[in-house]
Amino acid sequence: MSDKIIQSAPKKLFINGQWVDSQEGGLIDVIDPATEKVIASVASGTPDDATRAVDAAHEAAPAWAATPPRERAEILRAAFEVLRANREDLAVLISREEGKTRAEGLGEMDYAAEFFRWYAEEAPRIMGQFGRGPAGNNNIIVDHVPVGVSLLITPWNFPAAMATRKIAPALAAGCTTILKPASATPLTALRVAELLHEAGVPNGVVNVLPSKRSSEISTRILEDERVKLVSLTGSTEVGRILMAKAAERVMISSMELGGNAPFVVLEDADMDVAVEAAMVAKLRNAGESCIGANRFIVHTSLKTEFEERFAAEMRKWKVGPGLEEGVDIGPLVDANTRDKVERLVDDAVANGARVLAGGKRPDGPGYFYEPTVITDVKPDAEILHTEIFGPVAPIVGFDDEAEAIEMANDTIFGLSAYVVGATGHALSVAQKIDAGIIGINRGFVSDPAAPFGGFKQSGLGREGSQDGVHEFLEKKYIAVEW
Repeated sequence: MSDKIIQSAPKKLFINGQWVDSQEGGLIDVIDPATEKVIASVASGTPDDATRAVDAAHEAAPAWAATPPRERAEILRAAFEVLRANREDLAVLISREEGKTRAEGLGEMDYAAEFFRWYAEEAPRIMGQFGRGPAGNNNIIVDHVPVGVSLLITPWNFPAAMATRKIAPALAAGCTTILKPASATPLTALRVAELLHEAGVPNGVVNVLPSKRSSEISTRILEDERVKLVSLTGSTEVGRILMAKAAERVMISSMELGGNAPFVVLEDADMDVAVEAAMVAKLRNAGESCIGANRFIVHTSLKTEFEERFAAEMRKWKVGPGLEEGVDIGPLVDANTRDKVERLVDDAVANGARVLAGGKRPDGPGYFYEPTVITDVKPDAEILHTEIFGPVAPIVGFDDEAEAIEMANDTIFGLSAYVVGATGHALSVAQKIDAGIIGINRGFVSDPAAPFGGFKQSGLGREGSQDGVHEFLEKKYIAVEW
């Protein structure tokens, strides 16, 4: 069944409502990370294809911006319905090209579809302002207008949700888009585009351009004067490069970048809550999440109990291909990701850390790594200062609350954090942590109705909530007297 879904998925570029071949005929091989085998080949866009996509988005922009908000909202609502109706097949695509379990794929599709329902409700509520100037010499009118053609660049770890989190608010605002999905996971993005077309999104409003020539594609689009905004979800390193390029044209930039989330367990934490939240915050998508818990900072009075119980739960999880029955955690996306995780663990252990669970890759094909807990990690260990992006939990202890906060903030990143403890106490600590998203006594924090984004080098701007649509709008002030 899953092979039929792969075979029927679109594999060409989606430009101006049409499926087209790459102008140079190049292909991207899509690898199943559970088997390391090629499951499909997708057209790889070129810089000239990128210009075609800009042409289409630019031509469609005036009509889409002029479309009444209620009409845009109805199309977004239809998109929600069609994505929900196809969630089972999309979950299979996600699992086969990214590695998620079936349950996680279904969860991602529910989350992905919800952005269209949320922004269907927000589209008619984009209101301006009116008031009399304080000096009484004119009236002040503030209008919100669409930014225009927008480049959306998304990662491989949530191939549906990261696309819809950008496309839905852009369309609600009246912008047209060019989506550049990750080359590791193009099938999901192309299928989403097909379904949006089915839902009534006009030609040219959403264009999808997979490519293994990412930097060339981005450069061509960012240098085009008709493109007004770039929105990236990706690494901080790539974000810096794109921001520098966008700065050449003073282009609007929205960046959701890397993280190094602390998970702080206070001395008054409920241990059942702490372990349950830790499992969710660490193992969502096998740890391949920018908001996933990266460093576990535990009060010394609870450290032994926490790490023993946490490790015991980790050992229960079955590793295997995501679509197999009974599997709890699938493979990592590729060999480089798996090898990085392995190197970080080996380095920490070589410098004195102890493995309490996991700690190695299983035998056989696939980019698997065992759910792992390590303790007694040295403060200068690389694993504490880089984004792991795998199912590994390094644990360190603390005695003084100020020490825990200092450790939590000792990073260039500030995307997410987690605090477990008595609610008032945990809230007081959360207020001192430099992060844009903080979970209190819970490991799952994502919600389309909440603003998603970080502090420091974790990015600029916010996605989701009412803020998300305003990323794609500009304010126009009009002074008028009557």
